[in-house]
Amino acid sequence: MSQEEQMGIYIFCGIQTETDEKLGEIEFEGEQRELFIIRYKDAAIVAAEVPMKIYHPNKENLMMHQGAVSLVMKQNSTVIPVSFGNVFHSKEDVRVLLENLYPQFEKLFPEIKGKVELGLKVVGKKEWLESQVSENSKINKMAQAIKGKSEEASYYERVQLGGAAQKIIASLQDEIKQEVFSPLKELAEASKVNDPIGERMLLNAAFLVDQDKEDEFDQKVNDLHEKWKDKVEFSYSGPWPAYNFVNIRLKVEEA
Repeated sequence: MSQEEQMGIYIFCGIQTETDEKLGEIEFEGEQRELFIIRYKDAAIVAAEVPMKIYHPNKENLMMHQGAVSLVMKQNSTVIPVSFGNVFHSKEDVRVLLENLYPQFEKLFPEIKGKVELGLKVVGKKEWLESQVSENSKINKMAQAIKGKSEEASYYERVQLGGAAQKIIASLQDEIKQEVFSPLKELAEASKVNDPIGERMLLNAAFLVDQDKEDEFDQKVNDLHEKWKDKVEFSYSGPWPAYNFVNIRLKVEEA
C-alpha cells in the first residue's frame, strides 16, 4: 500500500454499548483490519480503517461484511445492521452520522435487544410441482387440446395453459403460507414475507426471534421440514441482525 493512499472508515453495524470494548480483527481484502467502535451516548458504530475507495458487492466482500457482523453479534445482543459498502472520510464524520441517527437508534434498541433474524426459503421439488400441475384435470384437457398444433395456431391456448399453471403455483404458495409460515409466525416477535425468487419458490420469509426462543423456533422448523421434505426443500439461515425489520438510510458524502 502506498503512503499516499487515502484511508477511510468502513462501517459495519450499530450496537448498544457504553464501553470501548475490543471486538477483534477481520481480513479485509487480504489485510488484517482491527474492528473498533465510535461512540455517542449508549450507541456505537462498529468500523475498520480501510483504503478510501468504492467496494464492489462481490461474494468475497459480502462474506467479509457478514463475517464482521457475525463476530460482533457473538459479543453484543443489540445489533443494528448497516448495508454493505459505506465508507466515510474520518471517524469524526462517522461520529456526526451517529449523532444524527441516535434518535432512530434509541427507538430501535429496545425493539431488537436480544433478538435475531432467521430466514426461511421453501422451494418446491421439481417432480412434485410437475405432478401437481399434470394431475389437474383442467390443465390436462388444455394440454391435450394443443397437442399437434403449431405454436402459432395454439398461441392463445398456450397463454391460457401458462396462466392456469401459475394459479396452481399461487395456490401452493398459499398452502405453504398457512402450513409453514403461520405456525412459525406464532413463535416470532415479528415476521415478513418477501417476494419469491424463481418460479419454484413457494415461501421467502424472515422472522425476528427472541434469542431465548431460538431453540424452540429451530425445532419447529425441523418438525415442519420433516412433514414436507418429500415435496419441498428448506433453506434455513441465520442468525442475522434484523435486516428485514430495520430501515435506516445512511447519508454518505461524496468522496
